[in-house]
This record gives sequence, structure tokens and C-alpha cells, in this order.
Amino acid sequence: MTTDSPAGPAHSPASAAATDVTVVVCHSCRGPDGPDDFPRPGSRLAEDTLRAADGSAVSVRSVGCLGNCKRGLSAAILREGSWSYVFGWLTEQSGGDLVAGAELLASSQDGFMPFRARPDALKRGLIARIPTLDHLGEDQ
Repeated sequence: MTTDSPAGPAHSPASAAATDVTVVVCHSCRGPDGPDDFPRPGSRLAEDTLRAADGSAVSVRSVGCLGNCKRGLSAAILREGSWSYVFGWLTEQSGGDLVAGAELLASSQDGFMPFRARPDALKRGLIARIPTLDHLGEDQ
């Protein structure tokens, strides 16, 4: 598992493949009332996500903190040229849901993760949907 940010060539959302999608898990998350013990629940979520992504083209990385501490375990799903998604209130067993969401975003033609097709944890746990700089002028 690496801790750096994803990088790659720019491309249009329609040309994205699952390898262009990265799940970023906060490995330092302990949840709102969790202990400071190690391994933390966020590390276990990162491991669960790695297991769920095994054999898929979804990349999984982890970071020390996503700054979403009061909203439980957190992760983000990123794809070049698409909106980015931040989720909270996840559990240590949410790795499969994160990978399913990443695959939905990978197959999206418009750069959005379709709401109705998302696993319930990604419907309830949406914290933010972040546009690319290219998308900022579209909704004015």
C-alpha cells in the first residue's frame, strides 16, 4: 500500500478505465469514539479494501488523515477528469463497497458516480462530491 497521490496522463472521462480509479483510505481513522490503539480501524478498512480490490483494476492507497474525523472511518474515490467523492461513516468491512463505487465511477461516461447504483454505505456516507477545475464553469 502506498501513501502518495495517484498520477497519470490527463484524459477525458469517456476514455477512463478502472486502472484510472483510486480508492484512498484514511489509515489513521479511529472513528469518533475509537481508541488510540494500533492498528486503528482505518488501517483495517485499508486492508479490507485491498482484499476487495485484489484481482480488479482498482488502485488502493492510504493516507495518514483525510480530516474527516468526526464522521467515522473515511475514504475518497478519485478518477482523473471526474468528480471526486469523499465518504464517511464507513466500517472496517466497507472495502467491498468502496471498490464497487470505484468500479461505478470507472465505467461512468459523464464523470459522476450514479447514486442509485451505489452500495448503501456510499449513499448514506457521502460527505462531499468535489468537481474538477474543468467542471467549475459548467453549473454557473
